Amino acid sequence: MKYDIAIIGGGPAGMMAAGRAGELKARTLLLEKNKNLGVKLLITGHGRCNLANEKHEPREFLSQFGKNGKFLFSSLYQFGAKEAMDFFERRGIRLKIEPGGKVFPQSDKSQDILSALLGYLKDSRVMVKTEAEVKRIVKNNGAIEKLILNDGTEIKARAYIIATGGRAYPQTGSTGDGYKWARELGHTVIEPLPALTPIILKDKFIKSLQGLSFSNVKIIAFKLDKKIHSLAGDIIFTDKGISGPIILNLSRLIAREKSREITLAIDFFPEEDFSALDRKLQADFKNEPNKLLKNLLQNFVPPRLAEVILKLAAIDPEKKANLVSKDERKKLSRFLKEFKLSIRSLSGFDRAYITSGGVALNEVDPKTMRSKFVNNLYFAGEVLDLDGPTGGNNLQVAWTTGYAAGGAAAGAV
Repeated sequence: MKYDIAIIGGGPAGMMAAGRAGELKARTLLLEKNKNLGVKLLITGHGRCNLANEKHEPREFLSQFGKNGKFLFSSLYQFGAKEAMDFFERRGIRLKIEPGGKVFPQSDKSQDILSALLGYLKDSRVMVKTEAEVKRIVKNNGAIEKLILNDGTEIKARAYIIATGGRAYPQTGSTGDGYKWARELGHTVIEPLPALTPIILKDKFIKSLQGLSFSNVKIIAFKLDKKIHSLAGDIIFTDKGISGPIILNLSRLIAREKSREITLAIDFFPEEDFSALDRKLQADFKNEPNKLLKNLLQNFVPPRLAEVILKLAAIDPEKKANLVSKDERKKLSRFLKEFKLSIRSLSGFDRAYITSGGVALNEVDPKTMRSKFVNNLYFAGEVLDLDGPTGGNNLQVAWTTGYAAGGAAAGAV
């Protein structure tokens, strides 16, 4: 049987593209190499599935993606956050909005989102073939002629959509196949790098801070001592480094920095300037002059961090408060406002939520997701060079580009 559209990849973008194409009466085949569709979708948001962000107006949403955001301008107006929310609610999913505009199913179960998509595929009469790994894509005269599966099966269609995802969480099947095919078909692929991932640090004391979490801190990234990024929010120390929402978002911003000399500085008291914090320290020292410094500093930070700071500052933790010099006190203030860390690397793809990099956007039509080089080829989802911060932004890209690609491909056949 020859299909109108064959879609490679049964993740969020692929399912949305297939459902939309089938809804428009195109004979659609969805190919997935795993046993089941939506394997990665089930683990998003720690299994809760942050499916969109209600807070962002289209232009604000685009700004989350930097210079690449403008690529989504046309498609986002076709199918943005409102349309995504309406889509799932029409399919019986009750939604809730959490702080920051994050949209989740009321059930807190990503399975409900997957079930809604599976229902969409069924209603749209999409044929689904799982455990179907594409081995080769055959191109002839500027267009794709057929797909060849690992078992030798040949799949022919009038149009094809690559929605294979990136390389994040390779255990879910995201192994970067789409990048290889895109290159073979003549496209440029911006180097794929792990993003939205914990940061591994060089500092030997990090293991002693494992498990400590902090809310509403400010973290600044420096490249060769020049400030390049600054974010505020929550962090947590791990056995090898640091994680938390702002660290994940920071990781995608520094992923492409060429210099390895990137350092971080944590401001544990961003609401206080240096002088105000120093005055607070001074007041505490005066109020409890006979208290040991290691105990007094615990009024400001947890004991384990207090111990590390005193060691780094080379100040005797057994010293009484009334014996602390002015210079020593100011040194402590600096550590509380500028706790410096050295980056070793970003965690790998196995810990990354998304991939930074992918098919170059200037080689894809932003309205239709159609390749500018291959007449009957379209792209959707994470395989494209689009990556945004946490908070539902990246799943929105999957819905938006999948809907656009599925609709455009159906219209073209």
